[in-house]
Amino acid sequence: MNKKHGFLGALFIGFALSSAICLLVLGVFYFAWSLTFDLKDVGKIPERSSVFDMDGRIYSRLRGENRILIESGKISPSFKSALLAREDSRFYEHFGIDPVGIARAFMRDVAHLRVREGGSTITQQLARNSFPLGGRNLSRKILEAFVALRIESSYSKARILEFYANRIYFGSGVYGLETASQTYFAKPSADLTLSEAALLAGLIRSPNRYSPRTNLVGATAQRDEVLDRMAELKFISASQAGVAKNAPIHLSNKHTAAAQENYAMDAIYRDLQGIVSQDAIDGGGLRIYTSLDPDLQHTAEQETDNQLTQIENKPSYKHPKKSDFTDQSRAAEEQTAYVQGAVVAMDNRTGAIRALVGGRDYRDSKYNRALQAYRQVGSIFKPFVYAAAYGRGMMPGTEIDDSPLRRGEIPTAPNWHPENSDRENHGVLPARNGLIFSRNTMTIRVGELATLDRVISIAQSVGFARTIPRFPAIYLGAFESDLKDVTAAYSAFAARGQRKEPYLVERIDDADGKVLYQAHTGQKQAMSPAVAWMIAQTMRGVVERGTAASAKSLGLTRYAAGKTGTTDDYKDAWFAGFTNSLTCGVWVGFDQPQAIQERGYGATLALPIWVKVMEKASRQKYPDGPFPAPEPLVRTRLCSVSNRLATNACAAAGDSYEIMLPQSMVPTQSCPVHDGGQLGQSDGTREQQGEHEDFTSHLLRSLRHLFGG
Repeated sequence: MNKKHGFLGALFIGFALSSAICLLVLGVFYFAWSLTFDLKDVGKIPERSSVFDMDGRIYSRLRGENRILIESGKISPSFKSALLAREDSRFYEHFGIDPVGIARAFMRDVAHLRVREGGSTITQQLARNSFPLGGRNLSRKILEAFVALRIESSYSKARILEFYANRIYFGSGVYGLETASQTYFAKPSADLTLSEAALLAGLIRSPNRYSPRTNLVGATAQRDEVLDRMAELKFISASQAGVAKNAPIHLSNKHTAAAQENYAMDAIYRDLQGIVSQDAIDGGGLRIYTSLDPDLQHTAEQETDNQLTQIENKPSYKHPKKSDFTDQSRAAEEQTAYVQGAVVAMDNRTGAIRALVGGRDYRDSKYNRALQAYRQVGSIFKPFVYAAAYGRGMMPGTEIDDSPLRRGEIPTAPNWHPENSDRENHGVLPARNGLIFSRNTMTIRVGELATLDRVISIAQSVGFARTIPRFPAIYLGAFESDLKDVTAAYSAFAARGQRKEPYLVERIDDADGKVLYQAHTGQKQAMSPAVAWMIAQTMRGVVERGTAASAKSLGLTRYAAGKTGTTDDYKDAWFAGFTNSLTCGVWVGFDQPQAIQERGYGATLALPIWVKVMEKASRQKYPDGPFPAPEPLVRTRLCSVSNRLATNACAAAGDSYEIMLPQSMVPTQSCPVHDGGQLGQSDGTREQQGEHEDFTSHLLRSLRHLFGG
């Protein structure tokens, strides 16, 4: 009998030793496995990059997990108590794993004959939310326990709570306590009430199932369970729990900003890809400070759609309408069948883009027409033809013929003789009228006087388009560009001839506050300040009495200048205009070019959008007023035929007029036409006077050719 007992005892001891050795080996194995995880990654919590507006306020966030990080000292005490009551009441007593909690969970599971509690501590939950530990099985639970032990040995309890509060998922695509508080209650987490804190804690175990947006009854029941547990643990009194249970739940209707929600965010993301690495973008946590004015951006988006909806609602409109666009066709293609529009607003003083609209609805099409659509520019280019001519010596009152082009009149295009859009001709007119009333025949003759080379040169200097062809049809805008470049080019007229590089991104900081990028925008003198001012003054006439005279009846009260643009067969409608501080460009058309409507001019389709945007722009941020002359102005009398100082003979012939000119633009010689004199010696610089002599000679030859002299 004693031998039998001795054998069993030895067998037991052997089994116990073997089990201990196995457990030891198993423990060493899982401990070694846990060492493969870098605990620094626990604190590397992915956060979506934040995008700020021109005033430093949050505007939106880039794609990624919807999360705003919070520091441990800012965690709401009510939420901390609710969290511990719900998930780990012995958090401050254990060392990462809680044998008491595991035993309690096991007993409850047995009592209910099913798994109700997992027994995982907050630290264990943090371990599995920080590292890929595997599926729901025993091996993962063991590895989780060892990783939790390491976390506890490396971080304080406060840091562990901070990491947990920032990592946990709260349903509805929301990660982290701060994001959940702002998403569901539109307030910082530090301001959560006891009821709200308990509701959020109640979401953690099944966030999608109990999301208050989809299951308020279930979320309320979970809140009450948390409050009861808090009272049971003496974290709060029974009366406090009762008051919190009866508190109404006021959910916010405001959803957190969606990634890439509009065309401006699309443009920002495009710029980012050229500034920082894709790894930096994907890693998140960036602070992206932009030039966007959110109020102006909203206005531009709203007015683009509103004005084009009015066009679609006209009885004579024959194209597909935006209202016909279905969810099934949404985002099916980059382009849409309904009429589109785009807007770019730019600060003349800095080059900062204040608003950018690339279409009517980003959900329908991601095609950014402000940046990606290269469309024929038409008459919107004409001011640069006149700028080239002014720079060569033509004056606003120079006589230019509006009669039909004669065959062979344009040597490089002898068979090209386009008509005016109204099919009418008005004889000899002041040059300024050709721009104010957008006369094609006059503009072509002005272009020829300026020379094709000079027109192309000034267009390239202002960055009007990436490629400008070399043929006379460019005088009428027979080439393509995008709205951003057109708007930037127009800003030079209001900026004393300086073309400032347009930009959206001002500065980029990383998650630690280190500056990764600071915008240092370039600028170049694209034309003389005097010429820029003269063109701006001429384009005032467009708005006052020319092709955009309807601006006043549309509600324009600002001191502004601009130019309409319409392409062949009414396929594109443009308007670009500016005040002292703000330039805005508008384009309207179909993605697949076709006639928008009969007589669909820029003044009819694009100008109304421009007026609404400019009128709603803050006058404090974007003041307007008369365009300041870049140099002293001189009142002088010129001959409209020769561009020289008028003589008595010029006045007798009815060919003189009075004008205020920048000092550097005033001719120094008298008219040689009416007096029959020769060109005299100039008091100006050789280069400036040479330009005027060349232009005058060219002009006189043109006049002799025109009138058979």
